[in-house]
Amino acid sequence: MAKGEDYSILTDEELVERYRNSHETVYIGELYQRYTHLVFGVCMKYFKNEAASEDATMQIFEKLISELKKHHITAFKPWLHTVVKNHCMMLFRKGSQEEKRMADLKKEAEGVVENTEEQHLLEAQEKEFVLEHLKEGIDDLKEEQRICIELFYLKQSSYAEISLITGYNLNEVKSFIQNGKRNLKNYITAKNERAQKGQGDTF
Repeated sequence: MAKGEDYSILTDEELVERYRNSHETVYIGELYQRYTHLVFGVCMKYFKNEAASEDATMQIFEKLISELKKHHITAFKPWLHTVVKNHCMMLFRKGSQEEKRMADLKKEAEGVVENTEEQHLLEAQEKEFVLEHLKEGIDDLKEEQRICIELFYLKQSSYAEISLITGYNLNEVKSFIQNGKRNLKNYITAKNERAQKGQGDTF
């Protein structure tokens, strides 16, 4: 790296090649200056949220530090655009999966306060009650159940991944999740019954 060198005169591909040879992040910094606004713009199309797009932009340029060492790139701009799209799609799918898992858990919890004869007519007040106490109910679980429930529903971990993280065997993981869901239902049912009883009290 020449002292005082003007990196702006180098092409994208020259910057990439110099980085591959030297691993000096100053070349990544120049690419960041050139493309951060474009990367942010693509992220905004996916997330429609400035904070999420800023986070994704930083993650992408952090990823370049390792990715550019692995690939011989002949056209940087289209390659970067592909990296950005793939990263955004991965985050978008991950977010959608997490939302689905949370929705599934909430649906199971809501089921304990539904009228079985009018299952699709749950009152808005009951729904609000369930959502309000869901996190509280998870915190009230036994430690092994809470850990497995949070990993499965909130972190999207598989049974096998939970087993590796916690040291529990697969049967234990499945049992903790099943028992945790049952205890969570019982917790919310009891909360709901106390709330309903409290509404009927007079002073």
